[in-house]
Amino acid sequence: MENRKLKVSEMKRLSPEQYMERPESGLVIVLDNVRSAYNVGSAFRSADAFGVDKIYLCGICPTPPSTEIHKTALGAEESLAWQYEADILKLVKRLKSDDYTIISVEQTHNSVKLISPDTLPKTQKTALIFGNEVEGVQQSVVDASDFSLEIPQHGTKHSLNVAVTVGIVLFAFTAR
Repeated sequence: MENRKLKVSEMKRLSPEQYMERPESGLVIVLDNVRSAYNVGSAFRSADAFGVDKIYLCGICPTPPSTEIHKTALGAEESLAWQYEADILKLVKRLKSDDYTIISVEQTHNSVKLISPDTLPKTQKTALIFGNEVEGVQQSVVDASDFSLEIPQHGTKHSLNVAVTVGIVLFAFTAR
């Protein structure tokens, strides 16, 4: 069997119009004060790859249009629904009223360890909250969440880049 790389034309990717018209996955992500436009752009790109319905940009998050976001999103910010929300706690309350399970991706005393996709809840609608590069998810947002999810780490550092974290968690949620 030949193991050559696929050409883009062979990958059968959705067009931006097809992406916007596909059935909803029930998965949204919320960025809590993520400061770097490059991290926001990377989150858009990963969200597109894993079929996320919408990204909420909260607080001091940069928003499209942005050259930096576009550089890492590679256009995903144009096909993926997004919305800016100044007050993340009001957003969390609204998402809860819309039957979303709210999960803060954060290291807490009672966080659920992401060991495998089997450790994740099988909810119909999930909102994943990712925090900023220095402080993580705000404590008030963690308190308002249904639970916290933690990526186990075995090195000397206590955190991962937020864009890397988004990719890992989204992969796990779509693999369950």
